[in-house]
Amino acid sequence: MATINLRKGNTRLPPEVNRVLYVRNLPFNITSEEMYDIFGKYGAIRQIRIGTNKDTRGTAFVVYEDIYDAKTAVDHLSGFNVANRYLIVLYYQQAKMSKKFDQKKKEEELTKLQEKYGVTAKDLQFYK
Repeated sequence: MATINLRKGNTRLPPEVNRVLYVRNLPFNITSEEMYDIFGKYGAIRQIRIGTNKDTRGTAFVVYEDIYDAKTAVDHLSGFNVANRYLIVLYYQQAKMSKKFDQKKKEEELTKLQEKYGVTAKDLQFYK
């Protein structure tokens, strides 16, 4: 019913609210059916992507059809206990995710250059 009230009123949502949710701290063995059961209670889901890599296990992206359903899911499922793990449900923010990726990429590039030119961390201390 809270969702209906949000839609009827001319409520402005904060700018970070969007249809794509980023979920962390999931049990590694959670299935997509279990994810649909948990998140489907709050509205129609367009897509769920569960991380399977070593780096992405325990995370997922949930895409709702409607932004208000996504907001309701975040409000109700943040801190929800699944298999003795408390979920962290956030709105996906492209800028923050790409910054983390860019930083990692820059560090790798710096390491390659240091190896190529034989520069060590000790050599760099001189310039600080």
